[in-house]
Amino acid sequence: MKRWIWIPIVIVLVGIAITWRAFSMGVAHHPDVAATPEMVKRGEYLVRAADCVSCHSAVGQAPFSGGREFDLGNLGKLYSPNITPDKETGIGNWSDDDFRAALQLGIGKGGVHLYPAFPYASFTMLSDADALAIKAYLFSLPPVHNVPPPNAMRFPYDQRFLMAYWSWLFNPNRRFVADSTQSAEWNRGKYLVEGLGHCGECHTSRNFMQAVERSKAYGGAITQKWHAYDISSDKDSGVGAWTDDALVSYLSTGLAAGHGPASGPMAEVVSNSLRHLPPDDIRAMVTYLRSVKPVAAQVRSAAASGPDVEVAYGRQVYARECANCHRLDGSAAQNPYENLQGGRTIADPQAVNLTQVVLYGSSMGTPLGHIQMLGFGRGLTDTEIAALVNFASSQWGGHSANLNAQDIATRR
Repeated sequence: MKRWIWIPIVIVLVGIAITWRAFSMGVAHHPDVAATPEMVKRGEYLVRAADCVSCHSAVGQAPFSGGREFDLGNLGKLYSPNITPDKETGIGNWSDDDFRAALQLGIGKGGVHLYPAFPYASFTMLSDADALAIKAYLFSLPPVHNVPPPNAMRFPYDQRFLMAYWSWLFNPNRRFVADSTQSAEWNRGKYLVEGLGHCGECHTSRNFMQAVERSKAYGGAITQKWHAYDISSDKDSGVGAWTDDALVSYLSTGLAAGHGPASGPMAEVVSNSLRHLPPDDIRAMVTYLRSVKPVAAQVRSAAASGPDVEVAYGRQVYARECANCHRLDGSAAQNPYENLQGGRTIADPQAVNLTQVVLYGSSMGTPLGHIQMLGFGRGLTDTEIAALVNFASSQWGGHSANLNAQDIATRR
């Protein structure tokens, strides 16, 4: 037999081996455990720390009943599932094994492979005990009968079996093991940041297969049209120059003096998750983030397309629409969350989050109560919003974003 004949045979055998490995993943079988009040209480905390409610709740629907839309651009759209204990439309018929397989392996009941928009590549770190505590809490909630809209993924991404290969490539399928060379606080922080909090899912860029680029962990990324900033220990683009107290304040209240408030998805995380965590856990997260390898984010210069909108016109729009809350000098009229000076949002050369906040607004639960800024997307034209963003970025960010009406239309 000629030697070249072996090449296609080897390729086929390797393909069979990869396929078998990808589809053979499973959790060890254990009988269901009866939930105890202690498990339910622990699960409530874990669900808060994992911020499950943000993704599994849609506007106007009951919490955890699913239906939130995730627009993945050219890939299509996903809608989060109902995770209440409803037996027809939720997870009421799931066993402990079913739940652990979903959380740790990305495999739903009946062997359905889940899309990695559900961050099982991070949740795989969760211990079996914590996974079952989460299930115990969710099963303690009232069942809600709700069928979310069907996913609208484009071909070939609508072929769920392909997620088995994705998981084989990118899900480490390893539970958390404490590092004996590090402190208990550091280990706790790693479990919260990398596992439960799955911070890297938003704050890390992704490769062409939509897996996080671990070499650029926490170096920032654009997620759902918002800029999730660099939170590595880099002193220029990350949080390396922040004090511990500033980081603790930002994570627990959504505001740090001299750094501006959280907005958009990060404000949602603060509202639904971080502000409910005990101070020791927030401190542990800060301790771990301090040790994250610095990643210098690629700071892009301000856009140069199209003509500049006159700053004078932007000042007029600002004075008319914004000065009542933010004052003419941007110093805040009612509470510190309105201060425009010094924040990352205002200093971003491309004004990504600033544009999103002006278009769609932002809201957050804080120690001062619920803070909300209404969006102007329906009330102002693209030209007015471009002028407003250019004025604000030049006035308090040190440079104009130099956006035009077409830029705003694209970002809507």
